[in-house]
Amino acid sequence: MSASGVMEQIAALVPHGARVLDLGCGTGELLHHLQTTKGCTGYGVELDDANLLACVQRGVNAIQLNLEEGLSIFEDQSFDVVLQLETLQHLRNTELMLRETARVGRIGIVSFPNFAHWPNRLQVLFGRMPVTRVLPYEWYDTPNIRVGTYADFEVLARKNGLRVLDSFGIQDGRPVRVRPNLLSSMAVFKFDRG
Repeated sequence: MSASGVMEQIAALVPHGARVLDLGCGTGELLHHLQTTKGCTGYGVELDDANLLACVQRGVNAIQLNLEEGLSIFEDQSFDVVLQLETLQHLRNTELMLRETARVGRIGIVSFPNFAHWPNRLQVLFGRMPVTRVLPYEWYDTPNIRVGTYADFEVLARKNGLRVLDSFGIQDGRPVRVRPNLLSSMAVFKFDRG
């Protein structure tokens, strides 16, 4: 999967000039991209020291914070957009972080590996846990503590009173809007509190 293609698909969902909070921002690549191409401002949240240093070197404001502890340092609706890209599958309290994302931001955008992508289904059918470009770890050494599907997130959003504004899958850096639960390795949802 093209990382730049995914970044462009996500960036397209963020309004020009938005105040952005990027949860689990990694090295700050996306936030830097949004700052330089769309005039966005904001902060990244990251736990890893090396990633924080990379953010600083890129000129991205980053805060060291464990997402498992929530977002109580941020006020309601203090950001236009809260990004939570490929972090949900690493968190123990997914529902809390989803609600916190909706509380802190006017709009939330999440992405995660879609476990229901057809190659994953095929590997499970043959009795093995999937190992793919998007899910590159063996079952015994994965940092993911949970797996989810495109269809599962739709149910979770409804359960938590979230309104899905846009959703699609991504495969090979391109959006997939027809049968994304089957045909895409990554799921993307844009939502608000409805």
